[in-house]
Amino acid sequence: MGPVATGFIIYLLVIFAVGISTAHLNKTLPDFLLAGRRLGPWLVAFSERASGESGWMLLGLTGLAYLTGLGDPSGAKLQPAFWTALGGVTGIVAAWYLVAQRLRSETERLGALTLPRFFELRYKGHDPAIRLTATAIIAFCFTFYIAAQFDAVGKSLEQTFGWSHLTGVFLGAAIIVFYTMMGGFFAVVWTDFIQGWIMLLSLVLLPLVTLGHIGGFSGMADKIGAIDPQLLTLSGGRTGWTLLAGILGGFGVGFGYVGQPHLHMRYMSIRSPDDVPVARSIAIVWAILSYGGAVLMGLVALAYFGAGHFDDPEMMMPALALAIFPAWFAGILISGALAAMMSTADSQLLVTTSAVAEDVYHQSYNPDADQKRLVLISRLSTLVIGALAIGLSQMPRSIFDKVLFAWGGLGAAFGPALVLTLWWPKTTRNGVMAGMLVGFFTVIIWDNAPWGSHLYSLVPGFIFALLAVVGVSLIESNRRAGLSPVE
Repeated sequence: MGPVATGFIIYLLVIFAVGISTAHLNKTLPDFLLAGRRLGPWLVAFSERASGESGWMLLGLTGLAYLTGLGDPSGAKLQPAFWTALGGVTGIVAAWYLVAQRLRSETERLGALTLPRFFELRYKGHDPAIRLTATAIIAFCFTFYIAAQFDAVGKSLEQTFGWSHLTGVFLGAAIIVFYTMMGGFFAVVWTDFIQGWIMLLSLVLLPLVTLGHIGGFSGMADKIGAIDPQLLTLSGGRTGWTLLAGILGGFGVGFGYVGQPHLHMRYMSIRSPDDVPVARSIAIVWAILSYGGAVLMGLVALAYFGAGHFDDPEMMMPALALAIFPAWFAGILISGALAAMMSTADSQLLVTTSAVAEDVYHQSYNPDADQKRLVLISRLSTLVIGALAIGLSQMPRSIFDKVLFAWGGLGAAFGPALVLTLWWPKTTRNGVMAGMLVGFFTVIIWDNAPWGSHLYSLVPGFIFALLAVVGVSLIESNRRAGLSPVE
C-alpha cells in the first residue's frame, strides 16, 4: 500500500469511528436531526463552513481559477473566480447576520426541527401545503446537490488511485451514507469539524507552498502574464454587459447562502442564541481564508503547470498536491478534497432525510409515531436518497454546474422568504408560498432558456422571489386593512 493510500485510509477510519461512536446518542428525532440543540460555537462554525463549501470549492472553484484566472478573459463562464469568491464571502457574512440568531430563537420557540416545519408553525400551525411545498423543493434540489458531491468524490479517487469513476462514486457514497445513517447530526457535525480543519489546511497550505516553488507572487505574475495578461485582471478584459453579468453572477452565488437548509440546521443546533456571535466570527475568518486560498490555488497551478495541462480542470487540485508534497502528506491534503465533498453531502443527506421523516412521514402520515420508529425511518430514508443520488451523479454535467443549479434553486426559493419572515412583520403565509414557487421555477426556467447563459439564474430567481413575497404580502395586508392594493 502506497503512502497516499495510507493517509487516505487513516482518514476514513477516523470518519467510520465517529459514525459508530455517535450512533448511541440518537435516542430521539431531535437528537438525530439537530443534536438536541446543544452544540458549542466552534463545532457549529466549522460544521457550517465545511458543509457550506463542498467539492465545488476544492475542485470546482480551484479548477475555475486555473482555467480562467481572476476575471475569465474568454467570457465563457458566468461566474469569474474572483467575483465568485468575493460574492461568497459577502453571502456568508449576510447569512450569519440576517438569519442565524433569529432563526435559532424562533425555531426553539415554535418547536420546529426543520425549515418547512418552521414556515408551517410560523404562520398557521397546521398547513400541509406550505410544509410539503418546501419539502418537495428541498428533496428535488438536494438530490442533485448530493449527486454532485458523489461525482466529486469519484473524480478525486479516480485522479488519485486510478480507479474507475463509478468505483470512486460507490465507495465515497457508501462511506457518507453509513456514518450519516448511523450517527445522525452528531456524526455529521463532528466529522465536519475534522473535515473543516483539513479543508482549511489544504486551501491555505497548498497554494502558499506552491507559490514558493514558482518564485512568489512576482514569479506567478510573470508566468501567467506570459500566457495572457488579462488572466490577472479583475475585469478579464470584459466590458459592458459581459463584465456586469460576471460580477452579478459572482455575487449571485453569495445570495444563495441565506437560503440553504443544510446551513440553517447549524444555526438551529447551537446551544444558545448568545453563542451565535462567537460562531459567526469563526465562520467569517474561515470563509475569507478558504475562498482566498481557493482562487490562489488555481492561479499558482496555472503558473506551475501552464495552460491546457488538464482535460478536466476540476482534476487539478489532487494533481497539484501530488506534484508539490511527499505522497503521504499529499494523501492528507487530497483527503481535504474528499472532506469538502463528504461534509456537504452528509448535511444534505440529513436535511433531505428530515424532509421525509419529519415533514412527510411524521407530520402527515403518523403524528403519533414513537421516537424509535422516527429514527428508523430517518435511517432508511438516508439509505434510499443516497442510492438515488448515486444514479444522478453520472449525469454529464460538471460538479460546478450541478452545484450552481441546486444552489440557485434553494437560494431563490428560501432566501427571500426566510429573511423577510425573520425581519419584516408584514410578511404573510401566501407571500412566502409565492416567493418559494416563483424563486424555484424562475431558476429552472432560466437555466433552460436561450438567454439563460447570459446571467446566473439565482440572480433573477432571488429578485423575482423577493418581489413576489413583498407584493403578495402587501396586497394581503392592504386588503385586511380595507385599502386598495396600491395604497
